[in-house]
Amino acid sequence: MTNGWVDIKNTDMMLIMGGNPAENHPCGFKWAIEAKRNRNAKMIVVDPRFTRTASTSDLFLQIRAGSDIAMLGGIVRYAIENNRIAKDYLVNYTNAAFIVKEGFKLPEDGLYSGFDAGTHTYDRSTWNYEDGNDAGGIAPATHAAAGSPQKSAGMTLGQAATTPTPLPPLPPKVAYDLTLQHPRCVYQLLKQQYSRYTPEMVERITGIPRDQFLKAADLFTSVRKDGDLKKVATIMYAVGWTQHSFGTQIIRTAAILQLLLGNVGRAGGGVNALRGHSNIQGATDMGGIFDSLPGYLKVPNPTDGDLAAYLKRTTPTASKPAPWQSFNYYSNTPKFAVSYLKAMFGDAATKQNDFAFNYMPKVDRNYSWTQIWDNMYRGTVKGMLAFGMNGVAIGPDSQKNIEALKKADFLVVGEIYPDETSEFWKSPGVTPEEMKTINTTVYRLACAGFAEKDGSMTNSARWLQWKNVAVPTPGECRLDQDIIADIFLKVRELYKKEGGRFPDPILNLTWSYTNPQPSLAELAKEINGKALADLTDPKTQQVIKRGQQLPGFAWLKDDGTTSCGNWIYSGCWTEAGNQLARRGTEDPSGQGIYPNWAWSWPANRRVLYNRASCDASGKPWDAERKQVWWNEGAQLWVGNDVPDFKPDSHPDEHLGPFIMTPEGVGRIFGPLGAFADGPFPEHYEPIESPVQNALHPNQSNNPVVKKMTTPADKYATPGDGLNIVCTTYRLTEQYHYWTKNNPMNVQLIPEPFVEIPVELAQELGIKGNDKVKVTSARSYYVAKAFVTKRIKPMMIDGKKVYQIGLPIHQGYRGIQEDAGRDARTIANRLTPTVIDPNAYTPEFKGFLVKLEKA
Repeated sequence: MTNGWVDIKNTDMMLIMGGNPAENHPCGFKWAIEAKRNRNAKMIVVDPRFTRTASTSDLFLQIRAGSDIAMLGGIVRYAIENNRIAKDYLVNYTNAAFIVKEGFKLPEDGLYSGFDAGTHTYDRSTWNYEDGNDAGGIAPATHAAAGSPQKSAGMTLGQAATTPTPLPPLPPKVAYDLTLQHPRCVYQLLKQQYSRYTPEMVERITGIPRDQFLKAADLFTSVRKDGDLKKVATIMYAVGWTQHSFGTQIIRTAAILQLLLGNVGRAGGGVNALRGHSNIQGATDMGGIFDSLPGYLKVPNPTDGDLAAYLKRTTPTASKPAPWQSFNYYSNTPKFAVSYLKAMFGDAATKQNDFAFNYMPKVDRNYSWTQIWDNMYRGTVKGMLAFGMNGVAIGPDSQKNIEALKKADFLVVGEIYPDETSEFWKSPGVTPEEMKTINTTVYRLACAGFAEKDGSMTNSARWLQWKNVAVPTPGECRLDQDIIADIFLKVRELYKKEGGRFPDPILNLTWSYTNPQPSLAELAKEINGKALADLTDPKTQQVIKRGQQLPGFAWLKDDGTTSCGNWIYSGCWTEAGNQLARRGTEDPSGQGIYPNWAWSWPANRRVLYNRASCDASGKPWDAERKQVWWNEGAQLWVGNDVPDFKPDSHPDEHLGPFIMTPEGVGRIFGPLGAFADGPFPEHYEPIESPVQNALHPNQSNNPVVKKMTTPADKYATPGDGLNIVCTTYRLTEQYHYWTKNNPMNVQLIPEPFVEIPVELAQELGIKGNDKVKVTSARSYYVAKAFVTKRIKPMMIDGKKVYQIGLPIHQGYRGIQEDAGRDARTIANRLTPTVIDPNAYTPEFKGFLVKLEKA
């Protein structure tokens, strides 16, 4: 979230797409209701189903799963055509005025400039800014030839890396046109890009009737009607956006829309991801994804011969119009990275040995979730440790994951219940004879449940909240971190005894904890960071003594005198103690900031980019919802929230408010390596779609999408009888694949079901409670029919299309499953093994199926 749950109460307008917070985030959703109750805020809900969230909305639109970019792109077009934009914000706080390099081509044919049909990648060198000064709108527009193949600057996902051709740098001095008239300025290219997204085109692609779309576009952009800059709108989304082969670009379209309307950085605004678990945000913050280290530092790759090469590759330099300034806060990457290496390797990381940089793994290929299972299926991944991750039930293509585990040497599962993953070897369809041929050794470890351990969880709002142990672990159950610590110490003992090809990282990993199995409190202090020498702030003369906890990331150094496990978490456990455990309920501003409740990264800041809540002179756009402002007397930025800005930067310096970008401004155009599939979002059809792409039928799908290619990977093709759009979702009454072991949850939702439109049920002769079979190109799913009016048939490009929905929670292990009361099939047997080329998220939403009576 750019903002936070409580901040939603400050909004005037809500667009909720790709999420169902009333059911999946019921505690957080109360703040949306508060906004309606106390501010008369309007709520627009767009979803394939009429949900509980939709039941509270002012306007509901049913959309075809996977067509969100068309809908959002249409609103972008509407806002521009009706002058419902925040012009001053747009010019000063985004790259709308930046001029794009000559030779860049928009995807009228479905392809941007630089596409290589042989590798399915782009040479993104034309996706760059023009070097220069104030161009004043006088240069002619020129474009590269449509679809002209050029040498790729990337590599195919999942393949071993060759040395990629490095992308050119961003120019330090960007050509610009503050009148926004230059034909190659970002604003004009944005207008051209979405000029095709007419209300008629939106209706053809999404199935939303033209008049309903226009009603939604008018309502959402009404916050900028007649030049109003006081009102503010927010956008909320969840995995209904992320789980597509273009999921990242859906979110990008929302960000573009919010920048266009001037809604980012403001109370009640932003683009707000509703994370699906209590600590999903914390997992990614701490490097729980293969391509980033804690704090979203980039992982080293084989081209990084030493620390200097890594820092040169990963540390951005400012790129901006000459008269403007850019804080470019990631220019501090050397401080963050060296402090991280010191936290990892302690005294073994010295300036003389490059701070042990060569101990770090160099990631040479894609190791994302779906790719790991693909590698196991192919026989290159030999074992897995699965703690709190039911990989078989998660999918995609659960049957492929089962087949992959049959080929592994070992599987270690840390759980509180037996689950589908730990019992893959006796999944439905596996005969006693086949069981004898499965040589995978399975270790089941009894781990502690969430109530049996302490630690912190980071919620969607970036709040780190400490929790205490509620009950002791039963029997011989153990804490997850104790098990991991024991495994590491045993491995290190083996390296000490037997040696190895490169034992140094294992032998030199710092482990100076009070106990061999460290407490989570001790780990949290290590993550916060400490001084390794006496430090003095040259401005304030404040001194931090050696061994003391750091007050925040501003103290980090690149000379080895600080250690920090995650720079964005620095400040969470200071000399004042555990900031995560704070429970202050005071809220002086009345805006729901609660500065003394827990701790929010970064720097206990509640709204990111909050400098953008003020105009160029430093005065709030809305005096009634003041967040930060320039205090001329103090010559400082002050406010109710922690300013997300250089505190002493006078407004006259024109320092951009988006301090984490090299440009210092919000990116409407994503240059160079920002995205694999285009600097602007473009509508592409899901890999399995009932229609061709109405914008460019010859390039229907995302051209750089990654599809797995083993014999197990099958995809629907035209004419195979799979013509119903299927999407998966979650229920309030169940928590993923876990609570089906809890009798109370099972009483609420005792068995799986498939949500079917009344009209489709009538066509197929299906009645409520009939047992039905859902078949995809991969497998089938059996459950009872839930015939409903909450999903209606849609007209997609002149064709009648049905959608169905099914919850993901049941499988072949659980109370009802063990009792033989359902078909023991898994929803994710149906889903395809295709992933977004940016975030590598599988396309769980919007695939094709056939429906029939079982």
